[in-house]
Amino acid sequence: MTTAQTQELDVQPTPLALLLLGREADPRSERGVECPGDLPSPSDPDLVARARAAKEKLGDKVFVLGHHYQRDEVIQFADVTGDSFKLAKDAAARPEAEYIVFCGVHFMAESADILTSDDQKVVLPDLAAGCSMADMATAEQVAECWDALTEAGIAEQVVPVSYMNSSADIKAFTGKHGGTICTSSNAKRALDWAFEQGEKVLFLPDQHLGRNTAVRDMGMTLEDCVVYNPHRPNGGLTAEELRGAKMILWRGHCSVHGRFSLDSVNDVRERIPGVNVLVHPECKHEVVAAADHVGSTEYIIKALEAAPAGSKWAIGTELNLVRRLANRFAAEDKEIVFLDKTVCFCSTMNRIDLPHLVWTLESLAEGTLVNRIEVDKETEAFAKLALERMLALP
Repeated sequence: MTTAQTQELDVQPTPLALLLLGREADPRSERGVECPGDLPSPSDPDLVARARAAKEKLGDKVFVLGHHYQRDEVIQFADVTGDSFKLAKDAAARPEAEYIVFCGVHFMAESADILTSDDQKVVLPDLAAGCSMADMATAEQVAECWDALTEAGIAEQVVPVSYMNSSADIKAFTGKHGGTICTSSNAKRALDWAFEQGEKVLFLPDQHLGRNTAVRDMGMTLEDCVVYNPHRPNGGLTAEELRGAKMILWRGHCSVHGRFSLDSVNDVRERIPGVNVLVHPECKHEVVAAADHVGSTEYIIKALEAAPAGSKWAIGTELNLVRRLANRFAAEDKEIVFLDKTVCFCSTMNRIDLPHLVWTLESLAEGTLVNRIEVDKETEAFAKLALERMLALP
């Protein structure tokens, strides 16, 4: 429905609708800010040519990173694609690039700034491209949680492990308190290391990855896990519950992966006999337990590359990636479908569109630095410490 039609019906778009359409920012988000400057029109037929010309003019001065969940219109201009940590490492491996244009979300650009040199400038095409999961854990909330653990007498036994999908502030907290970062690929290794350092783990900010890794991969029980809710006094937990837990899970989740349900799995098995269900570990525990295969975005891609012709797959991850994989492997007669019947893109990831990318590249080509992501030195130092502990994992 167009804006004109909604006005005729005297219907006003809600703030949530505008956010999902990419026309507003979330005022409750730490990262939700307006993108400055005049963007090209999405209907401009020359957008692709303009992006290509600006990128060519910049040459080796610019390195464009494209996360797997980005739109195809953006991915076509990426020098490399991958998950968030792979892209941050790729950026660090290109010291000659003055500008790192990160087509992803805010925490990813922060990680790139932490790992790249001081001479490099990391740019996010739309500053409002945040991450709902990362914003579910603020520095103030985590500090309050640590106070609760201290009052319960267990803080010295707790090792924080933070998912890569967290803000620089949370990574810094983790580094300062002797913890490490993890990705969806190495979460088990990170937890094994953490339990060698202490008796308990505070896992931030995705409860599902923490729970699935502990129970599915490490043999713990659901009773070994408690969920800390930052919006309730003491996280909604008693001191006894905190003392009895091995895994203290932060009450955070991915808004995309959290949509998949057990009904989604059962339904796709009925519709497509012989289908293989492959899901990301950010999905709910009951979904992971019912799936045939579980793994990171890189794991998902490699599994489909190795799959035999004629096989059938239902994938539980972001729709841009699933659709791209379905198109890629169609010629090999691999049937690849989205796990849920409901279309669901990552709304914040989709804020990086072709107009924002064109505006960014043209601004840089004209010598104007825009939308720089810069982590302060103290935060960077402790966050880098946590990342280095992850890199040193066996």
